[in-house]
Amino acid sequence: MTIRDAAAQPPTRREEEAGLSRRDFMRLAVAGGALATGGGGWAAEAPGDMIYRPLGRTGEKVSAIGLGGHHIGRPRDEQEGIRLVRAAIDRGITFMDNCWDYHEGGSEVRMGKALRDGYREKAFLMTKIDGRTKEAAARQIDESLQRLQTDHIDLMQFHEVIRLEDPDRIFAPGGGMEAMLAARHAGKVRFIGFTGHKDPLVHLRMLDIAAAHQFHFDAVQMPLNVMDAHFRSFAHDVVPRLTREGIGVLAMKSMADSVILRGNTVSATECLHYALNLPTATVITGIERMERLEQACAAVRTFKPMSPETVAALLARTATAAASGRFELFKTTARYDGTAHNPQWLG
Repeated sequence: MTIRDAAAQPPTRREEEAGLSRRDFMRLAVAGGALATGGGGWAAEAPGDMIYRPLGRTGEKVSAIGLGGHHIGRPRDEQEGIRLVRAAIDRGITFMDNCWDYHEGGSEVRMGKALRDGYREKAFLMTKIDGRTKEAAARQIDESLQRLQTDHIDLMQFHEVIRLEDPDRIFAPGGGMEAMLAARHAGKVRFIGFTGHKDPLVHLRMLDIAAAHQFHFDAVQMPLNVMDAHFRSFAHDVVPRLTREGIGVLAMKSMADSVILRGNTVSATECLHYALNLPTATVITGIERMERLEQACAAVRTFKPMSPETVAALLARTATAAASGRFELFKTTARYDGTAHNPQWLG
C-alpha cells in the first residue's frame, strides 16, 4: 500500500481515539514546518547555513541538526571526537546529544573537554540518564554534570523508555522523576524529556502517566525515518500528540546508523530531508568523522519543505522494505537495548 492509498483508508480505532486520521498524518508529513512553528511556515532563523527551530514551548531555539553523542565516542583518538564537537558548533550546530552510558561515560568526557574555551555558551546541551529510582537517577545526573564539566544541563532526558512499566517506575514514589525534579529545582537541569526507540505505545503511555501526575515534558525523542512511516510509526502515533501539547519533537535514527541505507531505496540526504520535513525541533544524527558532518550540513543547506507528491513518492519507495521492520532492528530486537543488557543501570 502506498502512502496515497493509506491516506484514503478509514481511520483505525486507535486513530479515532486519538482524533487523527491517515489523512491528518499525510498533512503532518508534508506540512511539518507549519505545525512546528504554530502555523507560521518555517519561520526559522537561518544565519549562515543552519536552520534554527523552536523547542516546543520552552522558549528556546535549537539547530535543526543535532550532533549525536554516541558517535563522537567512536573515533579511537579522543582529540578527533573533540574536534568533531567543535567543528559542528563552528558550523552552527547548537544541539548536543549525549548519554550517561555512552561508551561507559567516554562520550560525555569528550564532550565536556570539547565544550571548554567558550564552546559551552554556544551549545544547547542535552544528555540522558537510565536511572529509574531516585537514588540511581540522582547519582547519574551528578556524574553527567561532572563529566560534561558544567553546572547545568539544558535538557536532561530519561533514556530508553522502552518497556510498558518504565513510566510507572519513573513516576512512582521514590522513582527517578523525584531526582529529576530536585535537580531542576537546584538549577542542575533546565528542561526534562524522555527518549525511546521500541514502540509508540510506550511513548503514549509515558505521556499518559505524566498527564496523570500533572507533569508536562519539554521534549521527547524517538526514531523518525522513512521506514518508521510504515511500521509501528512514531511519526503517525506520537508526533501529532506532541505538536498538540507543545512538546519539542526530537528525531533520531534518521538512517538507523546507516542500516536504512543498505535497503538501497533512499539516499542519506533523502533520509535527513524527510526527518527535517516533519515538525521536528532537531534531527539528531550520528557524526563520527568530518565527512558525516559535511553531509549533515549540506542536507540543511539544500533542504526545502517537501511537497505532498515528493513525500508520497519517497514513502512509496520504502513501503515494501519497511513492512517487517527488518531495517529498524531497534524496534524488533533487543540488540540496541543497552538497559536490557545492563539492567543494573536502571537501579
